[in-house]
Amino acid sequence: MIEFRMPALGAEMEAGTLVQWLKLPGDALKRGDIIAVVDTEKGAIEIEVFDDGVLDRILIAPGEKVPVGTPLAFIRAVGEAPSAAVPHAALTIPSAPRPECRASPGARKAAEDLKVDLATLVGTGPGGAITREDVERAAGRAREAPPVPTAPAPPSPADKMAAMRAAIAAAMSRSKREIPHIYLSTTIDMSDALAWLSAENQRRAVDRRLLPVVLLVKAVARAVVEVPGVNGFWVADRFKPGSGVHVGCAIALRGGGLVAPAIHDADRKDLDTVMSELTDLVARARRGTLRSSELADPTITVTNLGDLGVEAAFAVIYPPQVAIVGFGKVMPRPWVVDGRIESRTVLTATVSADHRAVDGRRAGQFLSAIERRLQAVGQL
Repeated sequence: MIEFRMPALGAEMEAGTLVQWLKLPGDALKRGDIIAVVDTEKGAIEIEVFDDGVLDRILIAPGEKVPVGTPLAFIRAVGEAPSAAVPHAALTIPSAPRPECRASPGARKAAEDLKVDLATLVGTGPGGAITREDVERAAGRAREAPPVPTAPAPPSPADKMAAMRAAIAAAMSRSKREIPHIYLSTTIDMSDALAWLSAENQRRAVDRRLLPVVLLVKAVARAVVEVPGVNGFWVADRFKPGSGVHVGCAIALRGGGLVAPAIHDADRKDLDTVMSELTDLVARARRGTLRSSELADPTITVTNLGDLGVEAAFAVIYPPQVAIVGFGKVMPRPWVVDGRIESRTVLTATVSADHRAVDGRRAGQFLSAIERRLQAVGQL
């Protein structure tokens, strides 16, 4: 049996609320199937399975909030015998046999009329027998009992935003407290890259045109292949390489807040695919329909603040990742070309790296690799 656990959807997540099961015990599962929906500070997240098999039994009911790592269900391998345990939804607790109640005939008739359970009463009559007065007192207490409290109202958008900001604050505080950041920057001549992009888009239909940010994401992904030491996590006092190049893209949410879901295997995808996936991520992030793997899998993150007029972005690392790349705005500057000064279009790229895993030389090599890739965007 495989335990299906509440996933960690970011360094700041401590617990999640199960909203809905999308599969039932006995359903066949394939890797990547959406099995449940979990509510977190980042919104409702679709949870995927990572193993083929059959959903054997459910352990957590919708509405329950449980810590990260809590088993939610069991998945059995194809061909494995079903568990002997009763599914969660069918679990019942047998009631203990009720002792025989001693009550007068008048008390029994009053209990029937007033809908009072004699087994819940303590008699005051001879030998502990229940009297009519005992029944009437119990009925009076029931009528005076306070109403059953209603379920709390769902959190308002303002409450959800406050929770997200608190989660982000906790993660960023942890990052600055625990991670010794090292910051490097370089200015890259983007004139040739943007000229290539303009010519390429002229040949495309409007709905297939590429945005400059796609060149940045792909250049980072290809540079990671050259310098893999920036791609991974600092876990248990050692560097753990990422299983692939999964580039997290920082996305601002309407009304505030931030998520950084991953484009998986970005180094192996062409520009059209990266553009399509990035557009999809932005739309689903703002609708609150991201998948668990998109939030849990990033091995390095990219943030682009150039559209806000920011010249350089020195970002804070998302733990347990070891690097984040920031890009500023594209702008004209005087530039020396073949010994003469020209106006060229440039941007500033930065890398914030965890100095426990990445030294200055390696971070510098990484920035140089990004620059080389942006100087030859036709080969991305």
